[in-house]
Amino acid sequence: MSPLLGIMQTVAAGGNLPLYQQLEIALRQAIEQHLFGPNRALPAERQLATELGISRITVRKAIDGLVADGILARTPGSGTYINVHPRVEKNFAKLTSFSEDIRARGQVPSSRWLKRQEGSVTPEEALRFRLSPGAPVYRFNRIRCADGIPMCIEYATLVKSALASIDDVDASMYEALGKTGHRPVRALQRLSAIVLNQEQAELLESKPGAAGLCVERLGFLADGRAVEFCRSFFRGDMYDFVAELNAL
Repeated sequence: MSPLLGIMQTVAAGGNLPLYQQLEIALRQAIEQHLFGPNRALPAERQLATELGISRITVRKAIDGLVADGILARTPGSGTYINVHPRVEKNFAKLTSFSEDIRARGQVPSSRWLKRQEGSVTPEEALRFRLSPGAPVYRFNRIRCADGIPMCIEYATLVKSALASIDDVDASMYEALGKTGHRPVRALQRLSAIVLNQEQAELLESKPGAAGLCVERLGFLADGRAVEFCRSFFRGDMYDFVAELNAL
């Protein structure tokens, strides 16, 4: 069946939703069913409008919604394409590991190690952990990937007493901490917008000056001790942070 025929049938059965929302839903379903194929160009807005019998403004609003969700990507002078790597949505209010987030999306998490070593706290870390100068820590620096695609650069520091050995951390740091009873139960997180520098862009297979996100997390045990300090740099074109807010 032609993708446009299927889209017309879905729009026709769309109920009372505004027409652009019906079209957005229909296009989303066609993409999820791989009717266009990955990394394929969508028909031009004018063609969609003509063949579906709706206005170009309606088509544009529907496509805008899919671009905002990271499902489609516009290339100036070329067209609108299905995004091979849709955006990852991270619940900023829930304390989960990168591996857990990626697995929950049906993707495969992996890491590329940059550094794994034992050291002493820096003055900044000593203040955050409330440790004495020279206290021992483990450092884990790596690129975190989803289905082999770099998503973030992670610089994590753990107090040494949280693990039996530096080699305990393999795929998931939180899984290793859980085995020793030192997985954080709460955390303070700070999110800030950045532009990727040359080194960060190369590691994330992005472009220097591209939008990025810096997330700092300080994780605490149930007894109030800080056990983890992590600074991560995310690709801004692949990651969204969301939080549910409730009125008191």
